[in-house]
This record gives sequence, C-alpha cells and structure tokens, in this order.
Amino acid sequence: MRHPFALRCLAPFARSFVTAASSASAVYTDPSRQHDLAVATTPADISQKQQCILDAALRVDQAGEIAANWIYRGQMAVLGRDRTTGPIIQDMWNQEKKHLIVMNRLQAQHRVRPTILSDVAKVAGFGLGAMTGIMGKEAAMACTEAVETVIGEHYDDQLKDLDALPSSHPSIPLLKNIIRELRDDELEHLDTAVEHFSQRAPAHALLSTVIGGGCKIAIELCKRM
Repeated sequence: MRHPFALRCLAPFARSFVTAASSASAVYTDPSRQHDLAVATTPADISQKQQCILDAALRVDQAGEIAANWIYRGQMAVLGRDRTTGPIIQDMWNQEKKHLIVMNRLQAQHRVRPTILSDVAKVAGFGLGAMTGIMGKEAAMACTEAVETVIGEHYDDQLKDLDALPSSHPSIPLLKNIIRELRDDELEHLDTAVEHFSQRAPAHALLSTVIGGGCKIAIELCKRM
C-alpha cells in the first residue's frame, strides 16, 4: 500500500507539470469552448468494457466531489468562525466547489448515470465534517488528510484504468488531464492538513484508519451503484 508520506513527497513533482494540467478543467467554464469536440461530445465507438470504465470513473468522481463539498460544509458549520481554521477550510471548500462543477459537466457530456447514493454522500459527508469539527481543529485536518490520501491513490489508479480508453477522441486526453489536475489539488489539501497539525489529532491513527476505510468502501459502492 502506498504511504501518505510518499504521496506528499511526489506532490511537488506532480505540480511541476502544472502548466500542462492546471488549465484542463477551465475549458468547462469557458463559454467560448462549449462547442469544442473535447467538451461537447463523447466517444461513440468504444467497447462495452471501455464504456463501463468511463462510467465508473465519472460516477465515483462526481460522488466524491459531492461528499467533499458536504464534508467541508459540515466543518464550516462548526469551525467557520475560527479565525485561523475557518479560512483554511473555506479555501479548500472553494476548490472542491469548482471540482464539482467540472464533474457535473463531465457527467452530462458523457451521459453517465449519477450514483443512486448521492443523497447518502451528502448526509454522510456533512456528518463526518461536523463530527470531526466538533472534535477540534486537528481532527478536522486529520479528516482531510485521511480522505485525500485515499483520493490521491484512487486518482492514480484511475489514470491507469483510463489508459484502456482510446485517446483518438479528444475528450479522453482532456479527461486524463483533468484527473491529474484534481489529483494534484487533493494532494495539496493533504499537505495543508499536515501543515496544520492533522497528526496531533486525538487518536489520529484510529481516526485515519476509520475514515480512510470508509472512503474506500464508498468508492467501490459508487462505482457500481
């Protein structure tokens, strides 16, 4: 299993390619690009297996962004007035809001059925965010650390899976660049959490194990449902 420290060490190298990937998602918020083939169409000549890979990837990623938004909503409900922690959480939440906009548009573009667990993701996300917020600033950051560790690994695995899709259609290379961009953003959140003392949280190891395990289960369920 990949170690969180290894992910953090790799993050600066991943972000060194920021020019290639950081603007990838911007095409979905640029009105002048709305008719681009990469943004407006989906591959028509892919196999059923390839379609399943694409469907599962976008379904789980959209669900993950929904959950992330509600985790930060829950944390802000508790810690939003904290002059130190509130702005940090808000900054990460703002980035997740942008991620969700892009994922919603990708889901519509590729005509992927959203997970039936969307409402569960909202309730569970808010509950997790509020609970860790009540436990304290460090626990809130430990929540981010645990979630983003799993998500960083998930995006790396997903990029390997997407290699099975034909890159001849312009939407597929764009999708891969967006996944890289989101992965780098999530690893940056992981760094932020560690820098703000996530590992000082009470029962940090147990908290990380429980949250990380829950994320892995949620990923598998959303792929299928």
